[in-house]
Amino acid sequence: MRDVAVIGIGMNEQWGELWEKSIRDIFVEAALNAINDAGVDKIDSMYIGCMSGGLFVGQEHLSSIMADYLGYGNIPATRVESACASGGLAFRQAYIEVASGMSDIVLAGGVEKMLDVDGAAATYALSTAADQEYECFHGITFPGLYAMIAKAHMHKYGTTREQLAHVSVKNHKNGSKNHRAQFQFETTLDGVINSVLVADPLTIMDCSPVTDGGAAVILCPLDLAKKKFKNHEIIKVIGTGHATDTIALHDRKDLTWLTAVELSGKKAFEMAEKKPSDINLCEVHDCFSIAEICVTEALGFFEPGKGGPAVESGFTSIGGKIPVNTSGGLKSKGHPVGATGIAQIIEITEQLRGDSGERQVKNAKVGMAQNMGGSGGSSVCHILEVN
Repeated sequence: MRDVAVIGIGMNEQWGELWEKSIRDIFVEAALNAINDAGVDKIDSMYIGCMSGGLFVGQEHLSSIMADYLGYGNIPATRVESACASGGLAFRQAYIEVASGMSDIVLAGGVEKMLDVDGAAATYALSTAADQEYECFHGITFPGLYAMIAKAHMHKYGTTREQLAHVSVKNHKNGSKNHRAQFQFETTLDGVINSVLVADPLTIMDCSPVTDGGAAVILCPLDLAKKKFKNHEIIKVIGTGHATDTIALHDRKDLTWLTAVELSGKKAFEMAEKKPSDINLCEVHDCFSIAEICVTEALGFFEPGKGGPAVESGFTSIGGKIPVNTSGGLKSKGHPVGATGIAQIIEITEQLRGDSGERQVKNAKVGMAQNMGGSGGSSVCHILEVN
């Protein structure tokens, strides 16, 4: 297996309500930005993360349409789907293709255009990532699923409503400094707790938004990056892990524990020969405030039940023990589900390059990205390091 580097990154100018752009426009804009950032003049193949182009905009067969509109005609292109982990899995597949020697220059991208449908249709599309027969048929939605996780966590560990709100407050503070974020404003504990109730105890300010957006990165062999692509700090992919779990919550032994996250993280740490204390910052899948708390515990940054007190104490803030979601996370940056995993890689890459401005983590050398599908039915982790 060859060592692999990230040499180019690109997103849309801002995520959010991109009414004037089609799904192909959104993807191509992000992909061209990544191509220009890398300085490449060819692509051997590409992978496109997209959860549900068919339900959101009526467009499937994205592999063909995106290769065509990007101007790369007949190259191999693959659409990747793993619910909200589609982007992270697209990155993993691109990494494997380069590492194996099959291709040299591979684009890993993700895209979703979610706002062309109304709220009911968006809720239905997202619910397809849950168990249709045993969960959705009975009326459950993702806010309801994560509300059950939150209630169980509060009951088992004493996690407080204020600790959940601290996740949103922190991530909005970070997102307010990110020019590409959908919501560039700060909020308060009262603002989170007293916003519209969605599924007790979660309010609208505990929930990630519906978003239009795309993201893309370029990968190549590390040796080639050192010889030819020296526009930026060379960022090496040193670990990757992927795991799945039961899709339905009722089949899990413990509602508060994300086994797929734990296993994917362990695989990434083992491959990278790192441990949680070696990580300088981490982007995690905060689709709901409770998700960030559960993920940081499953990855081993905090003991079970200590994720809530950690965020409340500032351990996960910029300048803290382990900064989490310096981009603003899904909560503030936005969550175009197919693109989220790629955007996490972009944030880690920018931080390791030292290009994050007001959000910059000091002496960032090793970063981790964790991307999750559904209520934890799938999880992908990657660890990157300045080479």
